[in-house]
Amino acid sequence: MYHQVGDFRRVRSHRAVYCNQRRFAAQMALLKRLGCSVLAMDEVLACVTGERPVPPRAVAITFDDGYDNFYEVALPQLQRHGFPATVYVVAGLVGRAAAWLPADGLPAAPLMGAGRLREIRQAGIQIGSHAMSHCPLAGLAAAALAAELTDSRRVLEDLLGEPIRHLCYPYGSHDLAVVEAAAAAGYSTGVTCQRALATSVFDPLALPRKAISLGDDLLGFLWKVRFKHRPKGVAVSRGRAAI
Repeated sequence: MYHQVGDFRRVRSHRAVYCNQRRFAAQMALLKRLGCSVLAMDEVLACVTGERPVPPRAVAITFDDGYDNFYEVALPQLQRHGFPATVYVVAGLVGRAAAWLPADGLPAAPLMGAGRLREIRQAGIQIGSHAMSHCPLAGLAAAALAAELTDSRRVLEDLLGEPIRHLCYPYGSHDLAVVEAAAAAGYSTGVTCQRALATSVFDPLALPRKAISLGDDLLGFLWKVRFKHRPKGVAVSRGRAAI
């Protein structure tokens, strides 16, 4: 799980939402050198549901929010190695700024507009929904929750001209009601901020990820990619084992 990638070196807070561009380039080169199988979310879904075997050293690369610096910095590195990735877009803020960041004392970084989103889709990057307004979803009234999920899917489908099947919960905020609403809205996968390897024991609409942050050197990156982590708390699922 990545957020922003760029020339970040002296960030003192919220370091988990930044990755320095040189470290990102080195991380992608390491995945290539290790012969990792980099999967798009369609392939992740097939693996966790048992429709296809998990390939050797499988990893998926995801980006939350849809920042302009994905297009400018991360995309060239992904293309250099032929890696797919999934970008989760805040549908109600396409082409605007990340309005939630100033509340945490961070700059309101620009988000990709419709043209860039279409361009990265043509380049093989998968687009998913990050809801409509980037608000926490757990605890929302049923009507507001349905609007966040269904409206964002409709906006992105209209923009891209294709089905949107994959969802990322803003802030990782989800509970059983959110997962069930995601299923009702037609999503096939949902990713959280739970820290673990995504396996078949997880509900496809409550998949864990590992955040790559500003402080992760290659050793730290490899440790996160290679080793299992037990999620904190209980992962939400629809009647399936989660941990």
